[in-house]
Parts: sequence; structure tokens; C-alpha cells
Amino acid sequence: MLLVPSVGTAAKKNWHLGDRTLREGSKGHDVKVLQNFLTRAGLRTGVDGVFGRGTTKSVRAFERSQLRNVDGKVTRLDVLVLRDVVINGGAVAKAAGTGGAVPTNAPKPPPMEPVAPPPLKLGPGMKATVGSDGLAIAPVLAPPIVQQVIAAGNEIAKMPYIYGGGHGKWKDAGYDCSGSVSYALHGAGLLKDSMPSGGFMNWGEAGAGQWITIYANGGHIYMVVAGLRFDTSGRSGAGTRWQTAMRSAKGYQVRHITGL
Repeated sequence: MLLVPSVGTAAKKNWHLGDRTLREGSKGHDVKVLQNFLTRAGLRTGVDGVFGRGTTKSVRAFERSQLRNVDGKVTRLDVLVLRDVVINGGAVAKAAGTGGAVPTNAPKPPPMEPVAPPPLKLGPGMKATVGSDGLAIAPVLAPPIVQQVIAAGNEIAKMPYIYGGGHGKWKDAGYDCSGSVSYALHGAGLLKDSMPSGGFMNWGEAGAGQWITIYANGGHIYMVVAGLRFDTSGRSGAGTRWQTAMRSAKGYQVRHITGL
């Protein structure tokens, strides 16, 4: 779900896409920001502040990837989806693009906070690994329910990021951050219905777990399972939601499942 970065006043201006609907022929700073975000979403778009044919092509490719109405126009809701995909989901279409030059002086995303250590130390035979296929390999000593979470996570580990995906139906064309975590937990019988990221802020028990730890705030959620991070953010680079690198837990509620 939508995660708005915490940045200073000047940076916020650079991130602002405005409130008007952008379409072919539009010009201005908000068009430049749109073009930058499209490029960061994996759709190479020249940044010149002019909404031309190349930008229209990128917008239509983005709309198709997110299963939205393909009309080449960018509304306020489209902006929310684009921000969410860029910040929480990563690239959506690496191969698609307009052929435009990638900007070298475009606004950069806010820096990540210092890396947080894994929730709790795990002994030999308790750590999951990521195979060459991008799927997680459950540790030998993991309880059956943890193995089930990993198995369910593997089912969608490499599926695309789609805003709102996994909410309303379990078998979807793609999944957002909370839809992904919900799917994995549901696969192990730990969750009946999918929840938005904010709903996990008071779910389960407070603090880190031994096998499964959930990190949630109002805009994003990820979890660490047997030492692996299951997270839509970073999927575009790793090619999978399963990642060995940890990330900052600053600004997140830390929760765990009783007994895990």
C-alpha cells in the first residue's frame, strides 16, 4: 500500500506531481516528476517536462502492468498507484520503454535508514536460504507451519507487484506488499482474510519472533521468515520477494505470532 517518503520541504516539492490530470500535451514540472517516476518504475522515459508520445507510451505500459484503464492519462489516483509501485514495489516492466534517455539529474529517492539486524538469532539448521530460482528453501528444523508460510510465499515470490493485488481474491495476477504477506500467512492457516499494512500494526504479539517477525506501518509491510526478508520492496532488483539483505525497521511496528 502507499508509502509516502519522509523528506524535507525542498525534496517534497521535487516529489510533488500536482493535482491536475496529466495527458499528452501537458507541460511543466509535474510532467518532469512523472517522467522520472516512470523511469524509476522500469519504463525508460526522457525527462523534458513535455508529455509527448514517448511519455504516453510509458503511461500506457504502466497502466497495463497495473491492470488499470489504459487511456494514457494520469489522474490523482494514478499518481498514488505510481508512487506506491516505485517506493514499495520497484520496477514493473524492465523491458518496456520509450527509448528516451534516462535522466541523470532527476530527484533521487530518500536514502534508506541504517540496516537493521535480523529479529532474533537462529542456530544451525534454522535459517532459510534462497535458491538460484529465487525461491526460499525452508530450514530443516523449521516447524511445519513455518515451512507452510515459506511454501505459500514461494507461490507468489516472483509474481509482479500490482497495487491492491491480493485483496478481494487470493489468486490474483499480482500482489502488493500487504497482499503478499497476507497470502503467505493465509497459506499456513494463520490469516483468514487479507489485511492492509496498517491492519498488521496491532496484529499478533508485540516484538520480534524467533521464526516469523512482521514489520508494519500505515504504508508498507514486510516480514522476516527464518532469517529471510519477504518484501515487495527490492523485488525488482532481486527478482524475488525473498531477500537475504535486511532493511531498516525504523518507523515500523514489530509484531510476531504467538509461539513463533
